[in-house]
Amino acid sequence: MPLHREEKQHLRPPPSLRSPQGFSLRAPLSVMMDATTSSGLEDLCSHFNTKISDIKKYLQLRRIGKDQELKVLLRKTGNGMIALHDLLNKMEIEVKQQERLNNSLKELQKAAERDKNEAQHLSKHIPTHLPKPTQQCITVPTVKGEGQTKVEPAPPKKPAKEKRFIKEMALITAEEFADVSAYLKGRLTCDQINAAVQEINKAMVSKYKIMHQPLKSMPVSARNLYQRFVEQETKDTKGEFFIVEADLKEFTALKMDKRFHNILSILRHCHRVREVRGSKLVRYVLC
Repeated sequence: MPLHREEKQHLRPPPSLRSPQGFSLRAPLSVMMDATTSSGLEDLCSHFNTKISDIKKYLQLRRIGKDQELKVLLRKTGNGMIALHDLLNKMEIEVKQQERLNNSLKELQKAAERDKNEAQHLSKHIPTHLPKPTQQCITVPTVKGEGQTKVEPAPPKKPAKEKRFIKEMALITAEEFADVSAYLKGRLTCDQINAAVQEINKAMVSKYKIMHQPLKSMPVSARNLYQRFVEQETKDTKGEFFIVEADLKEFTALKMDKRFHNILSILRHCHRVREVRGSKLVRYVLC
């Protein structure tokens, strides 16, 4: 059925959606193309603007390179940068050196604290057998105008026979005791170990006092002990100071029980004694 002219005109698209040739275009597609084209143009403009700005900078630098005054300024600036770089390197070296010095000072401080603690421990555990200081010369005040007079020391006595040296075991310090493993220490304390050390020293002094006496002046009991001491010596103990369990029983009240042998293990660990075995006898030699 043929359409009337009005109906045909009604079916045509509006002029805004028709191309110049008369073909119809869809509105959403054209909007998307416009947005994409606009974004691409903005990026392209930004890129060209950046390039133009770079070219301007290059031209400015080129003009600066031809100017003699600016060349001198640029050279000075370069030299200043080199000097600044060298200074920074020197500062870095100095900082590292100061760090090493700081670490050395910290180690020195720790060593001083250890020495201080050891000195305090020694001052609290001074052996009673050390000789006390004696005064040889005393200044006394006199009446005014007469000055001061000195009491001259007494004339020296005839030198007595030189006492022979008897080696003794050093006490265990708190730091050494702290380094001993827990399974060795058990319930023992540092004071208990040092008490045993003093008893061992007592036995050592008693034994070697007999060894240093002349045989003619010895009583029979001491002579028997002397004979036993001589028989216990071996080539491994020659010139060394040592004792055996019989000496500890003779001169001290120590009990040769498990606790005492634990103390001996700690003393061996701290390099105070070493064992020399032979002839079914254990000799405890001072290190």
